[in-house]
Amino acid sequence: MNEHTLKGEWNQMKGSVKQKWGDLTNDDLDQIEGSRDKLVGRVQERYGHSKEDAERDVDNWRRENNY
Repeated sequence: MNEHTLKGEWNQMKGSVKQKWGDLTNDDLDQIEGSRDKLVGRVQERYGHSKEDAERDVDNWRRENNY
């Protein structure tokens, strides 16, 4: 899935994101707007992960959910 498709389906994916990363707020989800890089940044910020760990988590989540 490319970045454009991720943004297009963001509203449908928000629930799955919230389930995976419960510390993300609704404001976080609104600001992420389906951007992989923004999601990585928020996961990194909220959970104290390194950029590499956050990228791996996000990419694994996308693969698991076919996003």
